[in-house]
Amino acid sequence: MQFLNLLVGICCLFLLLFAINLFFAKKGNKTLNILLSLLFFARFGQILISALIAAEKPVTLVYVFQAFTPLYYAAPACFYLYISGFIDGSTGLRKWQWLHFIPALLALIHVFPWQGWPELDWATIPKQLADNGYFSLKTQTGLFPNYFHYTLRPILVFTYLCLAWVHYYRKMDKTDKRDEPGKRWIVFFLRVATFFQLMSLTPVVLRGLHIPYTQSSFVITNCFLLLFLVLYALHKPHIFYGYLLVSVELDKKNMPEQVESDTPTTGAVSLGLQITKGEQPAKPAKKVNLSEEQLTELSHAMATLMEEEQLYLLHDFQIIDLAAKLNIPVHHCSFIINNTIGKNFRDWINGYRVAHFLIQHPLKSDKLTIEAIASESGFKSLATFYNAFKKEKGVMPTNYFNKELS
Repeated sequence: MQFLNLLVGICCLFLLLFAINLFFAKKGNKTLNILLSLLFFARFGQILISALIAAEKPVTLVYVFQAFTPLYYAAPACFYLYISGFIDGSTGLRKWQWLHFIPALLALIHVFPWQGWPELDWATIPKQLADNGYFSLKTQTGLFPNYFHYTLRPILVFTYLCLAWVHYYRKMDKTDKRDEPGKRWIVFFLRVATFFQLMSLTPVVLRGLHIPYTQSSFVITNCFLLLFLVLYALHKPHIFYGYLLVSVELDKKNMPEQVESDTPTTGAVSLGLQITKGEQPAKPAKKVNLSEEQLTELSHAMATLMEEEQLYLLHDFQIIDLAAKLNIPVHHCSFIINNTIGKNFRDWINGYRVAHFLIQHPLKSDKLTIEAIASESGFKSLATFYNAFKKEKGVMPTNYFNKELS
């Protein structure tokens, strides 16, 4: 029993520290930080209730159980809104998204001590919690009937879990193989959160199949897994920079960037675009038979063409299309971009797209999502946009706009 109390206490401490840090963090996306902190608070409450049951503190258990019940019903919505908000690059909740918290409002009404409130059996409730967990409560715990707990919350958990995965597969580009930090984090978080949410439904399944188990073993397993994740975070902290460890500036870390095969080695940079720090130069392109004056004239012609016709807004615009517009060979076009302009073709085009996005975002952010504005700017996928934006500005879009507003 002492070992269980120690294990639960350590887990509660870590969860509480993460939750408080995220809730009061001044860096990063404030809305996403709060949603993630609420998830940690909810998990903290579940483990704390297990500790109070084991310590046989019925009076304290009553208040803690009732206080955290609304948060349990908000947690599935917070999970989904965090996933969807992160993928969409949202900086706040839209009015209709607050409807996701209706179950939490019902839970608050459920536990509020109304006049004429039914008499609750607080001798039986801790015993049922200790025997089979939160979803097994058959005793009435508030204003609504007992099935409010063991029916509604499993439905919420499973529904929002499915919605999160559907949103991920619809919005994230699975064909983009680049190791973009934001994508690494959201995939890691989605998998881990899914595992723990499915584990929370395990007692329901076991009880339905009449398979015996003890709640204490279930709590110990959860605690060990949480501690394992903490150790993993210490071992590979770069995955969590800027997302869970929000006090760390992601752009100041020496993160390895994937190198494009046609990275330039020399030349001036147009539009103030800079080569990403940490990239290694590729082999110089084969020299073409053009004078310095011709190279300069063609580079100016390229810039003029891009600015006047905005060809970068075309999703499928390729270097062969640019060469055809200028009536020059493709290898001449590639040489000029790599060596005179100082970028590879993809980064050069994406630089114009990011600049266009920064002009359009303040004008359209109240009507369109980041994904829609990025698509209008020429990006084929949200993942490609995030990678290009990080390359150009050194930070993710939400961090960039937060700095601009501060």
